[in-house]
Amino acid sequence: MSPVSTASSRLIYDALKASGIRLMSALPETWLVHLVRMADEDPDMILVRLAKEEEGVGISAGAHLAGVKSAMLMQNHGLLASINGIVSCAQLYRIPLLMLISYRGEFGERDPWQTEGGAVTEELLRALRIPFSYLDRTDHVAHRIAKAQTLALSANKPVALLLCRDLMWEES
Repeated sequence: MSPVSTASSRLIYDALKASGIRLMSALPETWLVHLVRMADEDPDMILVRLAKEEEGVGISAGAHLAGVKSAMLMQNHGLLASINGIVSCAQLYRIPLLMLISYRGEFGERDPWQTEGGAVTEELLRALRIPFSYLDRTDHVAHRIAKAQTLALSANKPVALLLCRDLMWEES
């Protein structure tokens, strides 16, 4: 049994759908496993499986131009790998980009290879002038996802939600 919370993943998924998201792009990632499965099993959702995270920026840009609301699911190391696409596509051409980022490497991280990406995530988002908020409790998931989607669309810019350990992981 995976320690990734199915209940929290369901809250996130339902909030994305309620915000009009109809396309998601993702690579396999531990904390995103249930979200990817839910998207894959939902006939009303298009799931685009990526070879690298930066491709998700182009997928979301194309979806926006086609009138489809989308979300990128990635780990914070995927954010690092996506910077060129975010800056040279989404920011330059003012494309709304809703990014849900597994905030690996924060307090409680047990995997040493996750710690460096976690240490730079917030400062990187600030340096890129990307507004972000945390999803760390179930009681604000739907509200923050709706607000993030609203800002991405009204400002035509990337917006990030950091999926925190307290929400995503069921500690044993």
